[in-house]
Amino acid sequence: NVNSQPFMRWRDRFVFCAEAIYKAQAETGEIKGHYLNATAGTCEEMIKRAVFARELGVPIIMHDYLTGGFTANTSLAFYCRDNGLLLHIHRAMHAVIDRQKNHGMHFRVLAKALRLSGGDHIHAGTVVGKLEGERGMTKGFVDLLRMDYVEKDRRYGVFFTQAWSSMPGVIPVASGGIHVWHMPALTEIFGDDSVLQFGGGTLGHPWGNAPGAAANRVALEACVQARNEGRDL
Repeated sequence: NVNSQPFMRWRDRFVFCAEAIYKAQAETGEIKGHYLNATAGTCEEMIKRAVFARELGVPIIMHDYLTGGFTANTSLAFYCRDNGLLLHIHRAMHAVIDRQKNHGMHFRVLAKALRLSGGDHIHAGTVVGKLEGERGMTKGFVDLLRMDYVEKDRRYGVFFTQAWSSMPGVIPVASGGIHVWHMPALTEIFGDDSVLQFGGGTLGHPWGNAPGAAANRVALEACVQARNEGRDL
């Protein structure tokens, strides 16, 4: 993920992105955001980037919680909560940990650790698309992220009942190779409390970026309406 390379320094990127955010808000009348990556080599540098993002008036920043570390993540989460910023969590480096079947750590555990550490939403696979995971397994850790009480159910990899009490939930983000044709499955799998993130699924539209975004929204609204009317997605 972009951090602050010589060809694209973080401060310049934040300013350019904020300019685009305000332009989009003026054109649409809707609140817009961009995952401004505050991940850095020290907690102090991360907070400095978060402060600058807040001064720009943007609503959300991002952290790579596995590369940044849990202490840094919790520090950033507290800052965001105290200052009205959303914190998007990226799971970069997870595959080094959770795809080692002999000595690794399942993403279910990493997801629960993130909920304890702090964050508003986190990448959680897609089931469909390129970052796909087994459907039952994905449902298991998605429930553990966002629900207050999760019953034991081995079908979903939930091996014991867990009550999160007052611990805030984390919204799952479906991202990775998804596009409008996946919308029925995404609506059914993730439900309403989720973020559907389309990168190439927006930019790859033959008519351009704006039509790609419109196509995503129309497809999502159509699927939600069909689901609410009891149709089979």
